[in-house]
Amino acid sequence: MKSLPTRLSRRRAQSGFTLVEIAIVLVIIGLLLGGVLKGQELIENGRVKNAANDLNGISAAYTSYLDRYRKLPGDDGPTATLTARGTSWTGITGGTNNGVITIARADTFSGAAAEGQAFFQHLRAAGFITGNPTDAGANALPVNAWGGRVGVTNAAVQGRPAARLLSCLGSVPGKAAAALDVQLDDGRADTGTLRATQGANNLPPAVAAAATPTYSEDQFYTICRDLG
Repeated sequence: MKSLPTRLSRRRAQSGFTLVEIAIVLVIIGLLLGGVLKGQELIENGRVKNAANDLNGISAAYTSYLDRYRKLPGDDGPTATLTARGTSWTGITGGTNNGVITIARADTFSGAAAEGQAFFQHLRAAGFITGNPTDAGANALPVNAWGGRVGVTNAAVQGRPAARLLSCLGSVPGKAAAALDVQLDDGRADTGTLRATQGANNLPPAVAAAATPTYSEDQFYTICRDLG
């Protein structure tokens, strides 16, 4: 016959978790989930701040370029004039130097417009934004916090008249677009200095302003802001 201590040891070995142990495990799981969700929120908030800095930084760079050279980035030229400034200007596209930056709506994110490509080349060569000044085409356009492009256009878009220079972000998630609009403007997609076009994959901005003031968190947007 087995001894009493042996039987007690076997019972303890076969017993499950206590309520206290289960409660501790649930608390730990809750803390881990809360940390993951908080981390995702911090990452998204960081992207919104980065996008705001992109728009503000491009605006500041544009103004600084005007102050230094008395020319418009992208329109500045001819090429020989740029090359004479130094080695950082070698291989840079020259503009028409007619006092107007010409970038069609469809070319906002394509880099196909010569002055659209040159706009960012000139700002980089001058040292106002980072990146390789000789990058060409779509590669000349910076990448925003969500993997879309940063572009510019002077076309009539989103309810604004032509010849008004705009900086635009492509492929912005709806939740982030709404947060960015609140941070930089009036929180509405259809009014103010920052306006939106619904669409993903760097869709060029539409001619008309957004149909509704509310951003949908299920959609992506192209958002544009007055540059100067």
